[in-house]
Amino acid sequence: MRELKADRRSAMQELIRQARHQLPFSASQASLCAGPCKGCPKKLLEFADMELENWQVALDAGELPSLGLISKRARQMQKIQHALAQNGFDKPAKTHKVQAA
Repeated sequence: MRELKADRRSAMQELIRQARHQLPFSASQASLCAGPCKGCPKKLLEFADMELENWQVALDAGELPSLGLISKRARQMQKIQHALAQNGFDKPAKTHKVQAA
């Protein structure tokens, strides 16, 4: 039996869902700006939120992302997640990495 792969719209929706679930968007401003950091967690989360919102708007407008774009965005979210982990925000376990669907 052949397994069906997710269509590109569903893959991007899943990427958005995973990123929204796994990145610490609910972290307080005080915890984001506490102590020395490698990269600015506040700015990284603002950027990720803006990107996720833009992708959702594009999907809602009927745009269909390419597989390359989905892969690029998944790597981008992984890098943000890694940078946040370096600043003490929930080090991602293998099963918690943002992955392309």
